[in-house]
Formats: sequence, structure tokens, C-alpha cells
Amino acid sequence: MTTSRIRFLLVTALAAVLTFAGAPAPTSAAVPQVAQQWSSLMYHSLTPSAAYVRVRTTLAAQRDSLRTQSTRVIKSREMHTAAQAALTTAVAADAAARTSYAVAREGLTSARNRLTLVSQQRPRNAAAVAGAKSAVAVAVQSASTRSVEARKAAVALRAAQAAARTATARLDSVVAAYQRISAAIRTNQLRLNALDKSAELAGQAAVLSRDVVTDVRARFTVADTTTVNGITVHKSVAFAFRRMLADAQADGISLSGGGFRTRDQQIKLRKINGCPDVWTAPASSCRVPTAIPGRSLHELGLAVDISSGGRTIGRDSDAFRWLAANAGRYGFVNLPSEAWHWSITGG
Repeated sequence: MTTSRIRFLLVTALAAVLTFAGAPAPTSAAVPQVAQQWSSLMYHSLTPSAAYVRVRTTLAAQRDSLRTQSTRVIKSREMHTAAQAALTTAVAADAAARTSYAVAREGLTSARNRLTLVSQQRPRNAAAVAGAKSAVAVAVQSASTRSVEARKAAVALRAAQAAARTATARLDSVVAAYQRISAAIRTNQLRLNALDKSAELAGQAAVLSRDVVTDVRARFTVADTTTVNGITVHKSVAFAFRRMLADAQADGISLSGGGFRTRDQQIKLRKINGCPDVWTAPASSCRVPTAIPGRSLHELGLAVDISSGGRTIGRDSDAFRWLAANAGRYGFVNLPSEAWHWSITGG
């Protein structure tokens, strides 16, 4: 596929993006069209659509609801466990009470049979009759007591059964609600993933990055730069760069550094860094790698040497680790030989 065909497809895709995402941040008329395309792509990559925001807001509320529901499930399970334990105890108590009542009734029957027997004996034994009557009275009292206990145990069992049914129903209800919310979250997460075009748009911008450098270099003027947090960069990368600094700060990473420098400043830097020849010696021949004047992306405002805490960052710094994990989202790529150097092409 030819370069012109790729560019046509990218412009077509960008037009579709603009239709649903709104107008991009304004850019200078002096900025080349391909740089404006890059800027627009990054703007829409970093600015979620209204639909995305709605689903994300809904998803956040659902996750809060799921946490609340999770607490309810835990409490309901505890109540269900307690109710089942109480039911087990009530079943055992009812069985014991019924057994005790049955034994008491058997004892009463035996006592009455004994009274009948001694009452029919001749000659009549008054002492034996009196003893049998006393035994019957005791058996009656015992049977009555055990009957009351059995009725109480039966009432307690019915109450425990009702409580267990209620606890089971409640547990089933809260678990079902938890599952419904979980399913809704999964659905909305899939919707959110489908609506998230950030990686796709950033990828389209990355395809354009080298053309941006070529076209910007052909017509660059200092008027095409702007300042972001004290760092001068090309207007086309200003929005993405500003967002990167702000998001890093939100994560506790303070970034600063040096961006644009003039041709004269590049020449002076080459001399300071001991390059064997200002115009011909390769960057690697300098004490600190320094591009030949006219080749540095710093001269276009498309590269930044990042520092943090007043020091140039190294690969073992928190700032570098943050950038390595996140800078690509903002269109910036690291130059492997220089941990501090980040640009839109990695050059």
C-alpha cells in the first residue's frame, strides 16, 4: 500500500472519529496538515467520548453497588449459618423433649398399673396402696412437666424452621442480586472495552509520526512552538504532552525537562559535549550523545529531555518506570540509548 493511500485511510478514519467525539483542540494554521492529524488523533485518544464516559460512570456505580452487595452476602451467610445452627439445636432439643415426654408417659402408665394391682390385692395393704398412689402423683407431675417442655420445644422448633427458611430466602436473594450486578459489570466492561479507541487512535498517530517530523522540519518556525509547564514544545504535541505531565503528577511523579532548542543552542551543545566535529561526527562520538545540528528533534520541539526532582532521569528512576509504562499513550517514545530522551518517533 502506498504512503498516499495510507494517509487517505487515516484521514478517513480521523473524520469518523471527529463525527462522534467532537472538535479537537485548536492548532496553529502554520502547523502542517499531517501534524494537525497527529494532534487530533492524540486529542481524541486522550479525550473519551460521551458514550465512554457514561458507561464508565455507570460501571463505577455498579462496582460500588457490588461492594455493598458483597457485604450483604457475607452478613446473610453469617445469618444463614447461625439460623442453621439454631435449627440443628432446636431439632435436637425437640427430639429430646419428645423422648422425655414419652418416657414420662410410660412411667405414668406403669405407676397406674401398679396402683391397680396393689389395690386389688387381698388382704388390702394400705401402705402399698398409699405408696402406689404417691408414685402415680409423681408420675403425673413428671408427665405434665415433660409435656410442657415438649410443647415449648415444638414451638421453638417451628420458630427455628421459620427463621432458617427466612435466612435461606434472604441469602438466595442477595446472592442472586450479587450475580445480577456482576453480570451487568461484565457486560458494561465489554461495552467499555469496545468504546475505548485510545490505543487504536494512538497507533494511527504513531504511523504518522515520521511524516510529522518530515513536514514540520520542512516549514518549521519558532512561532510553531508553545510552552507547557515551562517546557517549550511544538504546538502539535502540546495537548498530549500537557496531559502526560498532569497524569504523571496525579500518580505522584513530577516531570520537567528541556524541549525545544535552537540550531545555535544545538551547535553549542555539540561543542560542550566534545563532539570531534560539530557538523559531521556521529552523535555517539560525543561525551554525551548529541545529534548533528539540523537532525535533532529538539530543534523542532518534538523531543523532550525529561528530568524529575531537578535531576535527569535514569532507567532506575520512578519517573522512567512511569514513562516506560505510560508515555506511549501520549505519543512519546524513548530513545533506547538515552533514558531521558522522549520524542514522537523515539529518535
